[in-house]
Formats: sequence, C-alpha cells, structure tokens
Amino acid sequence: MVVVNAFLVAFFSLLFMVIDLYVWIVIIRALLTWVNADPYNPIVRIISSLVDPVLAKIRRWFPFVRVGMVDLSPLFLVFFLYFIKVFLRMLLINMQIM
Repeated sequence: MVVVNAFLVAFFSLLFMVIDLYVWIVIIRALLTWVNADPYNPIVRIISSLVDPVLAKIRRWFPFVRVGMVDLSPLFLVFFLYFIKVFLRMLLINMQIM
C-alpha cells in the first residue's frame, strides 16, 4: 500500500507540474496576441499549436467568452486548469487518509 501511495503522489506531482507549465504557456499565448509577434517564429508557432486548438473548442462550446473585441477564453482555460488541479489535489489527500 505504501508503494501505491508513493507512486500516486509522484504521479500527481508530475501532473501538477505539467498543468502549471501549460497554464504559463496559455498566459504567454495570451500576451503574444497583444503584441505583434511574428507568426512564422518557431517558438510562436509551437505555443500557438499547443494552445489554439483548446481555445478554439472553448470558443465553440462557450460563445459568450468573446465580449466585443476581448477574448476571455484563455482566462476560462486557466480557471478550468486550476479547478482540475485543486480537484485532483483534494482527491489525492482523501485517498491518503484511507
């Protein structure tokens, strides 16, 4: 049982780091839309390819995320990712108590 708990803690810790990294990528993508970034820059293309498909789904599922010229879909994505992170953390804490 101790080995399973240690594995789950390690797995969730790695998952939390991946979620945090993706949140920062979403924030960088949102900031890149404010400046005139070169769309042919390889770094910009990688960031766009990682974030834009998810943001497109959010815009399709929730059409109200665009308020005039302001796109709130990155904010919705960051909130959703933090919700998932907190949910998984509480799930892990409750599993260790048993």
